[in-house]
Amino acid sequence: MTTEEHVVLVDGDGNALGTAPKTSVHGHETPLHLAFSSYVFDHEGRVLLTRRADHKITWPGVWTNSCCGHPLPGEPPERAVLRRLSYELGLRAEHADLMLPTFAYRAVMGNGIVEHELCPVYRVTVDAPVTPNPEEVGEVLWMPWKEFVEGVRRGLLAISPWCREQVPLLAELGADPMTWPPAPDTALPPAARV
Repeated sequence: MTTEEHVVLVDGDGNALGTAPKTSVHGHETPLHLAFSSYVFDHEGRVLLTRRADHKITWPGVWTNSCCGHPLPGEPPERAVLRRLSYELGLRAEHADLMLPTFAYRAVMGNGIVEHELCPVYRVTVDAPVTPNPEEVGEVLWMPWKEFVEGVRRGLLAISPWCREQVPLLAELGADPMTWPPAPDTALPPAARV
């Protein structure tokens, strides 16, 4: 018997308010909850983009950053990143670097479904082949970071709303993703410091 996955609900200051089943928090009245985004790079500085599986509840079939997800209650976000990279993309990574500790967004789909997340952003570097899980990922594409940033900046790429907001913030950290300075874990919102 499997137990239903829960997410951590948070207030506007990033304090934990409790938990809720993951299946109940993506609808028309989505409460603010803890999540993460990650950007996977290879040693050539290319970023791994993924197209969300067509049956996903939020933004199905849309291109986005490498991997997103939700830390389980009591799970450090970095560990959640590594867990989801393994599950969604078959990637084994030793660590994830915190880049944007307090990123948050709210986005509404055309059908009224809302994403509302406090979503720290991580960088991961890998040197291994990708094996997408079709339950999560429809397609993958490696793209030079500079080309991706330019495409986002000029509005040439149809990507998820959170990715569209995150890319300019990451680009401000420097032209070369390999030289971005990680933020300390102490910069995470209180609910993510576990």
